[in-house]
Amino acid sequence: MTDSEALRRAHAVRHFNRFYTQHIGALHEHLAKTEFSLTEVRVLHELYRGRAQTASVLGRALGLDSGYLSRLLTSFERRNLITRRPSETDARQSLIALTESGHAAYVPLDSASLEEVSAMLNDLSALSQEQLISAMKVIERLLGDKPLHELVLLRPPRPGECGWLVHRQAQWFAAQYGWDQSFEGLLARIVADYAQRNDRVREMCWVADQNGVVVGSVCIVGVSTTVAGVRLLWVEPDVQRLGIGTQLLSECVRFARRAGYTKLTLTTAASLENPRRLCERAGFRLAGAAAEHRFDKDLMIERWELEL
Repeated sequence: MTDSEALRRAHAVRHFNRFYTQHIGALHEHLAKTEFSLTEVRVLHELYRGRAQTASVLGRALGLDSGYLSRLLTSFERRNLITRRPSETDARQSLIALTESGHAAYVPLDSASLEEVSAMLNDLSALSQEQLISAMKVIERLLGDKPLHELVLLRPPRPGECGWLVHRQAQWFAAQYGWDQSFEGLLARIVADYAQRNDRVREMCWVADQNGVVVGSVCIVGVSTTVAGVRLLWVEPDVQRLGIGTQLLSECVRFARRAGYTKLTLTTAASLENPRRLCERAGFRLAGAAAEHRFDKDLMIERWELEL
């Protein structure tokens, strides 16, 4: 990446940060009419939604300085909003919990915040609301520092998601490997043929849904009466090596057996390590390889097979 490209992206992030900060400030104007600051509301929220916890846990969760948090908690205690009791597992720590007064103080703040957000969303169509929420979830996933081992649900694609899979995979392979638009054309034909046949007995497509965000996909299509092919096998780069690809390929194997196929095939390029690794783990064998010019690149195309 060139220096100018890096600078452009940095400016774009800063622009979004300014917009978001101003927008959130507008959403929380009601706090000026209460005795609580935005930070105090965040602490009350953490205590309201969870069990009693220590100051160190609160500080890590909210990214607050320990000295500042200590003064804030002392103020809460003086106002009878929280209680502290010694931890049974660590005598150096105190467990903090909201009192009845603390609960009573937080509930109207929470309700007011929900009303403000709902009013903002009501200005958008239902489709735009879902688009906004999906974008927010992607930002959380990419920038969050928590482990990504969240539950992954395999489900059929919703309207529009098959087209998005073509877009996303073509975009990534172009950026990563320089593959041209003929790869996008291949993906589009696979999706179009699958959708038009609409044979749920012999063919199926799944997307990997992690907290409402599509992070992977796979499609199984009929090649003949006895052979099925794996297509569109994909896992987002930032969540690879978490078992999602294995989960997708295992679902293909189970479906193929139930549908009565006797063989499952997968075609990939030798330069793509992840599909090859998944095939080996699932028990596929390398049935053949040939040098071909595809997607404006000289590639070694491999055919993997699994006897069912």
